[in-house]
Amino acid sequence: MSTVSENSVPPRPSSLPGILFGFLLLSLMPVAAGAHPVAQGAMFVTISPKELTVRFTVSLEEVLVADAYGPESARAKSPAEAGQRHGAYLLEHLRISADGRRLSGRLVQTGTEEKPSRFVYEFAFALDKPASEFRFEEDVLNEFEFAPGNRWEASYVVQVIENGSVSREGLLLTSRQSLTVRPEDHSASRNAAPRIDRLRVLRDYFHHGLLHILTGYDHLLFITALVLSVRSLWELVKVVTAFTLAHSITLALSAFDLFRLSSRTVEPMIAASIIFVALQNVFWPRQTRGWTRLGVAFFFGLFHGLGFAGGLLEAMQGMSSRALLLAILGFSAGVEAGHQVVVLPTFCALKLVRSWRRDPSQNEARVALVSRWGSAAISLAGMVYLAAALRRW
Repeated sequence: MSTVSENSVPPRPSSLPGILFGFLLLSLMPVAAGAHPVAQGAMFVTISPKELTVRFTVSLEEVLVADAYGPESARAKSPAEAGQRHGAYLLEHLRISADGRRLSGRLVQTGTEEKPSRFVYEFAFALDKPASEFRFEEDVLNEFEFAPGNRWEASYVVQVIENGSVSREGLLLTSRQSLTVRPEDHSASRNAAPRIDRLRVLRDYFHHGLLHILTGYDHLLFITALVLSVRSLWELVKVVTAFTLAHSITLALSAFDLFRLSSRTVEPMIAASIIFVALQNVFWPRQTRGWTRLGVAFFFGLFHGLGFAGGLLEAMQGMSSRALLLAILGFSAGVEAGHQVVVLPTFCALKLVRSWRRDPSQNEARVALVSRWGSAAISLAGMVYLAAALRRW
């Protein structure tokens, strides 16, 4: 099989590389809108025989998105004013039923600022009799489009409080995933440790991590740029392992509050990582293999791990170490599964081009063409993301 030097002029694209390049461009189109259309919050459910109380701690991002995308005539003049108004919106988009009967709630506490980036709301739902099952659903922010075909959403880490203490933790409520809670025996000891459904926590956070990646165009752009330069399965394994090890380290450090960085630092660095790796593929292809590329994947992977954490870790505050560990394991596994949705098809497509029988002598040139033009498109998308990240400063 012949090889092509860096300075050789690539041939005109055949139909297969052209199709692959076109598919890559289409997959990157929504990036101009941003990175993650998910606002993270916490929810505390207190169950008593006569009343159900739900306390939300929501992010400033959720408040501002609801205000900015809402009717122009109703927009607030300041974040504090938007926070005061958000309670009514939140109640409207929360649905709770007790034994199949829809409950009617009232706002008890409005927009108390817990910290500069968080607001607290409390709702009360009267019960005419004790219920054996509660079902929670929400569609917060779903009516707003983040990018074509990609809507905003909010998710909440849930703790259940019964008999004066936390009875269950590690639960998750999202617009795609409702939550069912069955009250515990009220004669149970107040000192009993919160119950953790291990399989449920792993499953729910796996699903959450998977969706986090599939709606997080920044991470998908970076991992695609890495894959476009690999030549063999062993190269793929090494570069993905370096990236995975790095982001797992910082995700774990963030989860246990040992090391964190402001999103004002993390997001521009993630955008810079996309641009750097993509341009390296285009202008310095010889540097995309070996220890140089592994070092690049590991270094920038540290920032991507902090990006994975995002507002989720703030929402997880108060969880026990056991629940937190399970949630992080499930979330990390979901993140890796999301990566493979991009990694494996991209690698297999490039492998297909290399084994194309119509003109074997030009196969490597075709792969170089797809890699360079695909990387050029990724670098442009990264620049758009960098500009959006810097506007937050």
